[in-house]
Amino acid sequence: MYLGWPIPNARCRVPRDLAPITCLGEEASTGIPEIGPQSLERIWGQVEKLYRSGAHPAIQLCIRHNGRRVLNRGIGHAYGNAPDDPPDSPKSPLTLDTPINLFSSAKAVSAMVIHKLDEENVLRLDDRVCDYIPEFSGGGKHRITLRHVLAHRAGVPNLPAEALDIDTLSESEKVMEYLCAAKLASRPGRALAYHAVTGGYILAEVVKRAAGRNMRVLMREKISDPLGLQWLGCGVAADQVDLVAENALTGFPVPPPLKQLLKRALGFDLQEVVRLSNHPLFLGSIIPAANVCTTADEINRFYDCLLRSGEWRGEQVFEPRTVRHATAEQTYWELDLTFGVPVRYGLGFMLGSPLLGVFGRNNPNAFGHLGLSNNLTWADPERGISVALLTTGKPIIGPHVIPLLLLVNEINSVFDKKFAEEPSEVFRPPTMRD
Repeated sequence: MYLGWPIPNARCRVPRDLAPITCLGEEASTGIPEIGPQSLERIWGQVEKLYRSGAHPAIQLCIRHNGRRVLNRGIGHAYGNAPDDPPDSPKSPLTLDTPINLFSSAKAVSAMVIHKLDEENVLRLDDRVCDYIPEFSGGGKHRITLRHVLAHRAGVPNLPAEALDIDTLSESEKVMEYLCAAKLASRPGRALAYHAVTGGYILAEVVKRAAGRNMRVLMREKISDPLGLQWLGCGVAADQVDLVAENALTGFPVPPPLKQLLKRALGFDLQEVVRLSNHPLFLGSIIPAANVCTTADEINRFYDCLLRSGEWRGEQVFEPRTVRHATAEQTYWELDLTFGVPVRYGLGFMLGSPLLGVFGRNNPNAFGHLGLSNNLTWADPERGISVALLTTGKPIIGPHVIPLLLLVNEINSVFDKKFAEEPSEVFRPPTMRD
């Protein structure tokens, strides 16, 4: 992976002919004349432009519309084509079954484990964390509830510097010792500050003590198995680490103050984050906020289930009220003190915007999550779509930005709201203004 940015724009090698490195999955017709093959090819054409920017060694894109998987494709290499890989290094072509790390997009999946346990009366969202972890109560943290953690209002957004190494991060018990000793950055419930990693560790420990099984087991039991998913889970087994697509640092060097903002949010410089993300200890650990590995088709299936009010192929994976509760608006454009910009949040989800937001424009009822740095997973009830864009390049600034924005815009343009199911059949999350 790229660690030094010795050139202005670190990019992968892009062949002229993309066909040999493109993989196609089963795709159904939309059943709508206005959204024919040409419309879908326009979307894929934007993916190819994004790939040609050199920002991503691998890209997977899966889209479902009104329950039909209408686009499922990938392009690039799982490993061997990072900017610092020698030209003659062995390359492994990407497949649609290659798992990719979701990074922060994992938060939505982990959150639904918590919501499922609430649905089953194993715990309650308004329970205090210290009800399950008594040693967590010091320094005013006895007021923190699970709802605070899911809404990024717990007041413990960052790990202390001494906890930021791979040996500590791979052992949740050590991380929890630091969190139990940590002081509050703000009063619980008061300030909005994105909890990049800390919230996942807290929720995982609560899950283990409340349900008697760890987050990896429960994610498999409550989500992956009911949805028929092979990969989706916290990390991977030791003998599967080499199957996960490798991440690469690409793009321009991150300038101040954005560099400092990222380090405050992530705890590490971007170079170190990319290095750690490929480490076997990281990939084999349970880090619910940052290391769920899966494919675009699998995480897309998860969102399509939520879009169908928790139903998948006749099985009610989540109760409709559970989905409504998870995606209900908790924060309306309040300033996030970690990011320094206003963000809309649900309980474990980022929300769309009537203007321009994380998932493009004019989708105020969309819900999903962004993952470092161009992973985008979301569902838009008004358009009837679930979208999963997974990438392995980790650029912040670079020529990829314009094709990425155009891709998201093309998706929203092709799947106009008038082509969605009848309003009575479409799930719509409640807002604070309802």
